[in-house]
Amino acid sequence: MKKINVALLSGGISSERDVSLNGGNQVFESLDKEKYNIVRYDPESDLEQLVKDASRISVALIILHGPYGEDGTIQGLLDLLKIPYQGSGVLGSALAMNKLASKQIYEQAGLPIPPYIVANRGEAVDSEGCIRQLGLPLVIKPVQGGSSIGMSIVHSEDNLKEAFEVAFEQDDTILIEAFIDGIELTGSVIGNDNPEALPIVEIIPDEVYPFFNYEAKYTPGATREICPARIDDDLTEQVKMYAKEAHKVLFCRGYSRTDFILNGRNAYVIETNTIPGMTPTSLLPLAAKTAGVSFSRLLDRLIELSIEDHNK
Repeated sequence: MKKINVALLSGGISSERDVSLNGGNQVFESLDKEKYNIVRYDPESDLEQLVKDASRISVALIILHGPYGEDGTIQGLLDLLKIPYQGSGVLGSALAMNKLASKQIYEQAGLPIPPYIVANRGEAVDSEGCIRQLGLPLVIKPVQGGSSIGMSIVHSEDNLKEAFEVAFEQDDTILIEAFIDGIELTGSVIGNDNPEALPIVEIIPDEVYPFFNYEAKYTPGATREICPARIDDDLTEQVKMYAKEAHKVLFCRGYSRTDFILNGRNAYVIETNTIPGMTPTSLLPLAAKTAGVSFSRLLDRLIELSIEDHNK
């Protein structure tokens, strides 16, 4: 059988570069070398070579996170080069990456989300007004970015200014959200026209972390992940339905992972990831493993879906 030529993209120039490189390393190790010829490209230095090699590339695996990798830019380049790639295209990638745009679309689709206020760099923010409207604690986060970089949970008005500054380091627009106290869940879907929901994962950061922040995500042993989540069948089906609807309304393709907070029997949509973490122990691969799909087979399936979508 003729091998498929795979361009594996990882690294890049976002604040999540190290996460991307680690994911790329583990994807490389897990790809079946009898099926694939794999060439690695780091967009920080190898875009010119990628363009030169385009005619010899059968498919690309994008293991990039944050701006210039997850926001539609690299997807647009690959479209121009006529290279199939896994996951969402320019539109879905850009919408999901922008937390404000995705929230507005969730709202229009009737998906439940936490109340929020938008603040722009250079504009005065009425801290007292935010607290009157949303209460305390507040969640402060940049509109674009991932891995919870730039995000804070604020319990006092005295800490708001610092939280704004941290978020504005990442973006010119930030979100001020009502804090929803509850269980952190994530729901993954896989497929193109008829995506299927994978088992729901429950996320329990160690108590030393204020939330599922960067350190809790990437420090070994810092977080427990339970799959399937310890919720009843009705809630499980509701979260799966929300995950599939978020995937659909954001024009996602191939796969996605949507994060939730469960408060009582109410699940709130937080955000959708179009290139979720892709190591064998990441959340989407964990859900796939629970469904009986190995990491290597999951990668095969994503490649199959990308070629199928491109050929259509």
